[in-house]
Amino acid sequence: MINAIDLRKGLVIKIDGELYTVSGYNHVTPGKGRAHMQVSIKSLKQGNVVQKRFRPSDKVEDIFVDRRDMEYLYQERDNYCFMDTENYEQVFLSKDVLGDAMSYIAPNSKVSVSLYNNNAIGIELPSSVILKITETDPGTKGDTVTNVFKPATMETGYVTKVPLFVNTGETVKIDTRTGEFMGRA
Repeated sequence: MINAIDLRKGLVIKIDGELYTVSGYNHVTPGKGRAHMQVSIKSLKQGNVVQKRFRPSDKVEDIFVDRRDMEYLYQERDNYCFMDTENYEQVFLSKDVLGDAMSYIAPNSKVSVSLYNNNAIGIELPSSVILKITETDPGTKGDTVTNVFKPATMETGYVTKVPLFVNTGETVKIDTRTGEFMGRA
């Protein structure tokens, strides 16, 4: 158990039997009244973000989460298979747990998988990934006056907007937080 004032981004906590990860926090001191912690927490079960208010002295149950480097191998129906790079054990994660994260994970990519009681509860993506463009329209000559973007399909099936000068077969850097094109790789 830790005090609410000690909550930090990325920490996994348990509230009413459900696991949450802290996605943001703010210590608020109003002009009138007592100070409190305004915390954004994301449910690991449902994936929704909830705002929660704690007094700084409130006790919160912090959870030890084992983070392991794993490699994405393949998809089997609604489950995705990941292999531990140290001991070669395989773990399956469902589409519900992963959400839209699979848009950024190509086969043989390495990610950090979070385990609680030896059960996989989620993954942590890097801030950016490098993906190959499998399909995009060719750029039209002369459309270079302004920032013009066109849709491009990545090797994972994810579609994002890229500048006209980027072509099929190129590798690009994508921001996993926003899903936007960052540049050529």
